[in-house]
Amino acid sequence: MKVRMKVQMSGTRNGEEWPARGEVADLPTGEAQHLVASGIAEEASAVSEPEVETATAPNTAEKRTSGRKTTGKG
Repeated sequence: MKVRMKVQMSGTRNGEEWPARGEVADLPTGEAQHLVASGIAEEASAVSEPEVETATAPNTAEKRTSGRKTTGKG
């Protein structure tokens, strides 16, 4: 069964390095199903393009809610 790797695995499998993230590996069905169920890989036939994970930095700018400035002293 062919799967596309969603993560980079360390180490080796049968003496070979694991395929890089986004690359396709042809594995025995049981092993491939385990990786898919774990979220480590996805069926290669199910996706035409590799899934690319993106992140957007949160807007951390402070917003002023009133015209009054506080000093923090009681």
